[in-house]
Amino acid sequence: MRRVDRRTFAIAGMSLAGLRAAEMLRRRGFDGRIVAVNGESHLPYDRPPLSKEFLRGEADPEHLVLRKEGVDDLDLDWRMGTRAVALDPAERVLTLHDGERVAYDGLVIATGAAPRPLPGTADLAGVFVLRELDDALALREVLAGGPKVVVIGAGFIGAEVAAACRARHLDVTVLEALPQPMVRGLGPELGAVLAAVHRDHGVDLRCGVQVEGLDGDGAGRVTGVRLAGGEVVAADVVVVGIGVVPATAWLEGSGLTIDSGVVCDATCTAAPGVVVAGDVARWPNPLFDGRMMRLEHWTNAAEQGVHVAQRLLGDDAPYAPVPFVWSDQYDRKIQAVGVVSADAEVHVAHGSLDDRQFVALFGQGGRIVGALGFNRARFVMQYRRLIAERASWDDALAQASA
Repeated sequence: MRRVDRRTFAIAGMSLAGLRAAEMLRRRGFDGRIVAVNGESHLPYDRPPLSKEFLRGEADPEHLVLRKEGVDDLDLDWRMGTRAVALDPAERVLTLHDGERVAYDGLVIATGAAPRPLPGTADLAGVFVLRELDDALALREVLAGGPKVVVIGAGFIGAEVAAACRARHLDVTVLEALPQPMVRGLGPELGAVLAAVHRDHGVDLRCGVQVEGLDGDGAGRVTGVRLAGGEVVAADVVVVGIGVVPATAWLEGSGLTIDSGVVCDATCTAAPGVVVAGDVARWPNPLFDGRMMRLEHWTNAAEQGVHVAQRLLGDDAPYAPVPFVWSDQYDRKIQAVGVVSADAEVHVAHGSLDDRQFVALFGQGGRIVGALGFNRARFVMQYRRLIAERASWDDALAQASA
């Protein structure tokens, strides 16, 4: 008779990374107890559509489930609407906000990240962040009234929200502090292409502007965004998209190393019996010579969740992925693989920037390290393979011209 595994594994955070970890544990035959600590009241759902088709009104909550067949077969011991608030790695005890103490043999930390707030906005109605399903539900309801929308921040979330609002024929202004959208990652030339895409679709995109605060009326509703210099941009709705902060505050006093995320080794282990996955994990990626990475990408959350489950079961392979992120904005599918940074050498290998359809390659240290594509999915995936193979910069350029 087969012996049942008597160990308990706990998963703190049941979004994509946590769910994939649970799935892999069961797939690998672990039949012990899995305590699933889920800070939301919803079962795991897909986040990327929240800023795209969901906001456009083309999808509903039931279309966002991550596991079409449901989760009952995973036999999880759920803690719904419950947050982890403390960790004692030496005693292997996870404490929940209701006081429950969960003793574990192995722990997955997958608590993700939270939107960075804009100071002084907490008490104004009509101000939104977009991270969770409840955020998107509330925002979508307000958008149905045809408001004037101001988006603060032109990163992926801000840009996708702007595109979704324009698809609803709303008046949209985007305010960005940097000279171009995503200029730190893309550089000024490629950032200008992204800016042009939004302006082509009627967005009032203002770069190099500083937000000083928000104005409201007597009823406590937002009425505008104040810029440095005194100008006020009228707004019925303000969406704040100025980045996220890794959800690590609950780990204060745990003894884990916290530095822009939970710092792990190359196997994603942060302490004996503790592994980390998703937006909250920061680890040295061996594929890029140990460069420290913390990725806020769907693909990474899924892949890292699988990896840490295998780590808990005894595998000690390093986690060495080629990062991959995509964004759908209007009729452009934007994809980036590897390390895309403004300080790299850049070569436009296919298409043209003027047509907004191209692949740009990024090289550092004599090798190809990244690629960015606008509506060039097939080419981008080819370069992802080259990056995984550590191909030289010269070889990448040669393939581009072949």
